[in-house]
Amino acid sequence: MAKFSIECPHCGRYAEANTGFFARKKINCSCGNVINVRTDKLASRECPHCGNTVVFDQSKGDDAVCPVCHGKINTMSEKQQLEEFSCEQCGVRLATVKSAATYVCPVCDHENDVQERLTQEKIKKDGLASIIKYEGDNETLVWKHPIEDFNLGSQLIVHESQEAIFFRDGQALDLFKAGRYTLETQQLPLLEKVYQLPTDTEGTFHSEVYYINMATQMGIKWGTDSKVRLFDPKSGLHVELGASGEFNIRVVNSRKLLLKVVGTTGSLDQEQILGGGNNKGYFRSLVMTQVKSYLAQTIKENKINILEIDSELMRLSLALRDQINVYLDDYGLSMPEFFVNRIVTPDDDPNFRRMKEQYAEQYLLVRQEQIRKSEAEAAAQRKEVEATTAARMKIIGAQGEAEALKMKAQAEAEAYRMQAEAEAMEMKMKGYTYQQETARQVGLEAMKNGIGGGEGGGALGDIAGLGISLGAMGSVIGMTKEAMSPIFEGGSQIGQSVGSAMAPETTHAPTAPAADAWDCAECGAKGITSKFCPECGSKRPEAPSAWDCAACGTKGITSKFCPECGAKRPEAPTAWDCPDCGTKGVTGKFCPECGRKRGE
Repeated sequence: MAKFSIECPHCGRYAEANTGFFARKKINCSCGNVINVRTDKLASRECPHCGNTVVFDQSKGDDAVCPVCHGKINTMSEKQQLEEFSCEQCGVRLATVKSAATYVCPVCDHENDVQERLTQEKIKKDGLASIIKYEGDNETLVWKHPIEDFNLGSQLIVHESQEAIFFRDGQALDLFKAGRYTLETQQLPLLEKVYQLPTDTEGTFHSEVYYINMATQMGIKWGTDSKVRLFDPKSGLHVELGASGEFNIRVVNSRKLLLKVVGTTGSLDQEQILGGGNNKGYFRSLVMTQVKSYLAQTIKENKINILEIDSELMRLSLALRDQINVYLDDYGLSMPEFFVNRIVTPDDDPNFRRMKEQYAEQYLLVRQEQIRKSEAEAAAQRKEVEATTAARMKIIGAQGEAEALKMKAQAEAEAYRMQAEAEAMEMKMKGYTYQQETARQVGLEAMKNGIGGGEGGGALGDIAGLGISLGAMGSVIGMTKEAMSPIFEGGSQIGQSVGSAMAPETTHAPTAPAADAWDCAECGAKGITSKFCPECGSKRPEAPSAWDCAACGTKGITSKFCPECGAKRPEAPTAWDCPDCGTKGVTGKFCPECGRKRGE
């Protein structure tokens, strides 16, 4: 069996391995790592001839060649070419082959990235300027750049959502906003006051750069690690609740966060805020304590119903956010949003079941009381509507009867008026006046009654009979009382005078109607002396005032126009009171006492 040297992928040391079917497939390295010959025999190394990083088979020994330039790559001289570098953690000087990937420090057991450490050593030796930029992910709040001890002239790149803090010998000096900076004395004012930077290319200084991610970290989940015990103010029972949700967090003061929380650790990410598994997190206790205490306090102060707590999640979220931010401000952090997404209720808790039963009974009682109240209000409204309807029907019935009587009286009056107009038109067409027709009717009645042939004793008896006959003519010829009153008065006076002369002393003449009697135009009642009609209640009509026509001299006119000449009735002068002397009822244009003109 042929032997060959195989490099440990963990520490970079070499161990002896054999080829063949019965050779050992696993070898224990001095660093404790178990080398798998089948898989680890393929190694990656930088070719010393062409400079390319190639993969070759170590089991071929010295015959292994670079697949690019075909130069030997696994000879002893190549294996024994060592490089020195400083341990990243303790700073001790180490030596390993140039092609090694990692090397575990025997002093502090820190695993060093050999290629990274060799690159730093080359920068120190050659004075090359390095590029310092953020290489972490978006879930990291604080990230320390892995390379330290930068040369003067190195380029520092800070993105828009970041800030960078420069450390020199453990002291936080400058804070850099977004931009590109060259680490020179002119751009490090704090550094210039404390240190005098070397000017030679070998003059490196111990320095560190921390990047702080100022972007808001979204969707960090939280949840109570135990139940929150609280007293329900409405039911008087104790219940236990659980809560969970998410929050967003961002850095508001990078220097305060770095000095108080991060310290000398390499980074701070979302998982380290609340932790997970065995890692409890920096702010887990703070958040949980505030959630538990202030959740119960808010429910108690606002008298929130546990069964309706889902409708109060926004109020609880805002209250808890403000409470937690008071404490996070001391560490340079802030929660712009804090969400309580779920409240876990203890459905298997007897107190919680009793609480639901109490609320159900209370709801039913309140609902029944509302139903009874609604029914009572509906009954009262129904009675009120019925009473109002009955009163309205009674009023409508009374108004209907009065309206019927009024319509009947109006119809009778209209018929009488039309009959009178027809008779007047007939008299006008025949060419005689109302007085002539009346005299003709009186003569006919007198001839019918035989004025000269009565038993009353000659002419006196005829005259008395004429007076009596005239009293009955009004119903025969259908004339109004006002039209017949002059004739009735004359005939009645004749009859009374004749009757008084012929009749015994105990005989009384017929009583004449009252001078102020009137006939109702609505129902037809006659001889009314009161102000209102006793049959239908119509008011007595106002007597029209008479006037004398100045044009033709006709007197006692009651219409608006003169029946003889057609002149219009003059307007009655309006009276006024004098404001100077106080004279009242003045109808002229000037006051008769002081002479003041009307309207001045």
